[in-house]
Amino acid sequence: MSQRPDTVDFHFDVMCPYAYQTSLWIRSVRERTGLVINWRFFSLEEVNRVEGKKHPWERDWSYGWSMMRVGALLRRRDMAELDAWYARAGRALHVEGHKPHVPDVARALLEELGLDPGLVDEAIADPSTSEEVLAEHQRVIDAGGFGVPTLFFADGQCLFGPVLIDPPSGDAAVRLWDAVLAWREFPDLFELQRPKTPADERRIVETFRPYLEARDWVSINRGKVINFASRVDGEGGQHAD
Repeated sequence: MSQRPDTVDFHFDVMCPYAYQTSLWIRSVRERTGLVINWRFFSLEEVNRVEGKKHPWERDWSYGWSMMRVGALLRRRDMAELDAWYARAGRALHVEGHKPHVPDVARALLEELGLDPGLVDEAIADPSTSEEVLAEHQRVIDAGGFGVPTLFFADGQCLFGPVLIDPPSGDAAVRLWDAVLAWREFPDLFELQRPKTPADERRIVETFRPYLEARDWVSINRGKVINFASRVDGEGGQHAD
């Protein structure tokens, strides 16, 4: 196997439950290998925008887009601040079932991290944070990407995934990392996918329940609304990866 890379660009949207699970895995890889993670952005709101609706940057506040604008401002100060912001906001939504996409909650989370809650308003008042998010979103689109997590490597290769709901840690995380890296040897290998059984879908719903209950949006996967109502009692929402 070729030498492991020193760095990876990890494109995410705070609102995406799959990207959050994969971020837990890549953090485990970092702990074991010293990998440097460059956190980058991608907007599910924009890629799944319905024709005629406003772009996320045209709204005063726009869930994932605005969260990433806060992240862009933090990253200018220190990548470690964005790292902490994504970890805390992601846990709030995807584990605790809170609403980090609400401005007052976003401010409170920054305060928890020992950061100035006024950074939320500062980020939204600065149009260049929106431009920064858009540029990184466009990078994925230009590479033929469509969602998150998306990884970019120093050699220019781009991979979507891995898509996880029970991210491995420790040695298992590194083994999966090596499996992902092996794909780079085969540029004509485009897809390998495990079909989801009804039991798998039930596990996904249970894993994502905090997110499903906390979100304030209809989510879409590649232009199609996904309805979980038939998979879990009382769940009538949708979700996007």
